[in-house]
Amino acid sequence: MPDYVDFVPTERFRGQVALSPDAKTVAYCSNAAGSFDLWTIPVTGGTPHRVTQLEGQAVRQIMWWPDGKNLVFTADRNGDEQYRIYRVGTDGQDLTEISTGPDCQRVLAKASFDAQGRYLFYAANDRDRTVQDILIRDLADGTERRIVPPDGVNFTPVRTSPDGRWLTAAGVRSNTDIATYLIDLTKPDVEAACVTAEHGNGYFVPGPWTPDSTAFYLCTDMWGEFTSIGRYTLNNASMTRITSDNWDAEHIEAAGDILVWSINQSGRSVLRASRDNTEFTLADTPQGVIDAISISPDGERIVLEIDTATRPSEIGVLDPATGFRYLTDARPPAVQVIDPVQPDLITYPASGGRQVHALLYRPHTPGPHPVLLSVHGGPEAQERPEYAYSGLYQYLLHKGIAVLAPNIAGSTGYGLAHQKLIYRNWGGIDLDDLDHAVRHLHTLPDIDANRIAVMGGSYGGFAALSCLSRLPYPWAAGVSFCGPSNLVTLARACPPTWRPTVDAVLGNPDTDAELLTSRSPITYADAITAPLLVIQGTHDPRVPKDESDQIVIRLRARGIDVRYDVYPDEGHGFTNRSNEIKAFEDIAQFLLTHLTRR
Repeated sequence: MPDYVDFVPTERFRGQVALSPDAKTVAYCSNAAGSFDLWTIPVTGGTPHRVTQLEGQAVRQIMWWPDGKNLVFTADRNGDEQYRIYRVGTDGQDLTEISTGPDCQRVLAKASFDAQGRYLFYAANDRDRTVQDILIRDLADGTERRIVPPDGVNFTPVRTSPDGRWLTAAGVRSNTDIATYLIDLTKPDVEAACVTAEHGNGYFVPGPWTPDSTAFYLCTDMWGEFTSIGRYTLNNASMTRITSDNWDAEHIEAAGDILVWSINQSGRSVLRASRDNTEFTLADTPQGVIDAISISPDGERIVLEIDTATRPSEIGVLDPATGFRYLTDARPPAVQVIDPVQPDLITYPASGGRQVHALLYRPHTPGPHPVLLSVHGGPEAQERPEYAYSGLYQYLLHKGIAVLAPNIAGSTGYGLAHQKLIYRNWGGIDLDDLDHAVRHLHTLPDIDANRIAVMGGSYGGFAALSCLSRLPYPWAAGVSFCGPSNLVTLARACPPTWRPTVDAVLGNPDTDAELLTSRSPITYADAITAPLLVIQGTHDPRVPKDESDQIVIRLRARGIDVRYDVYPDEGHGFTNRSNEIKAFEDIAQFLLTHLTRR
């Protein structure tokens, strides 16, 4: 019988793919050697090459230098999310730090260089810990120009126009309130003008430019509940709608007259393309979730990072001659000898006549099965048909445990209204949706509703603790990793640049303290009786270790069975492969112990 480690992918990727300027080499981020480093592989296939071998650091963003002989990347240390910027040759030589000044959160632009390769564009909160400015670094002399955003806005530079005159930027107030700014780089006093202000608050995220620099594409919700692609034309400041699907558009890329994007259709990615504004058919890609796209300068070759429920995330390429082919193979041994489980896309009834979308994974063996209620993070995220938690779902299914993974109120992918239901309402409508999830499980004949565990990470950890403390069911067990237990202390400790978003989405720790206290699991900790596994990274900047400390101390004082695993070299999640494998193996064995025991 295979063990959990037999379900672990041989490597994990980080949603970063970049095709070289000559379209011959793919750069990506992988933890195949233990931690996240920069790798390359020929687009025709072959042996991957490890470019960086960082000690105690993990690569996050990657871009090609315009000369195609070097790469630029960001990296942090032990998951602290304080990113520095580096340049390295494709042979791994001449590693040089580009960034200067104190540790801070540096974010590279989607297209980090101007057409000539003289200027590097990035964002940083080095001037004010609460604000992300745009920095324009002259690589010739090392000088920098700075663009400061308006009050309450954090800037992220996006792309320069092909003629080098314009830079687009996203001005972020919250996850659903993002404006597009335009910067004229030819003016000595660089300023940013908001070009979407006339359309009011909403989601306006700039994408690629047209080849003649007269317009750029963007993702926006200005035409309805779902994110569509629009085109903003500079000379008359007009906005034209390009797509009109009742699903969110994602991952826009363009080259010449070809536009490529994906849509999130019930959680699965569907790849689309147009030439001269006319859609054309692409070859089929695996049924799963596209996490990143990069295309060749002629638009003919498309590189993808794609994840499916039955095959872990991989790098692949789509081209006219051969269709889709994988460049990597991260399949673990077990997946190659067993029949992995595809989830059923279901809905279940919730309050107010709403229907909650969910993924239900059923073991191949006869039931009734114990079940894991798994809650995604975010909360503005989505449970999608992916090879979840490094094979944890498939391992549990192999052991006869079902998994229900709902997209409760606050989840993305089902319209803006559904996403905003959780704003300043954590532990309210979302918990009610989870209550209805358990009720639905009681109606399924192949489910043993007397053996239910709940698990989640980050926001999902908060949701798991809320279930254990506030829903009156005989929970078999609970797992929280990096999970908040006290919304007041969480809001006070948020990363400085998150302040506007936290106030809008969660609440203010001073003015909303009473509500946040009433929704915090720590307030109801005395009601928790189920065995609990808590996992936490010491350097977590998003959910500080104190959040896990609080709930563990309260429960241990009452003699509750709590296992508390702290990883001293991790932050919010895992950058070290051995830590990740150990943590999920421990979770697997913990759940097996408590769900298979009668």
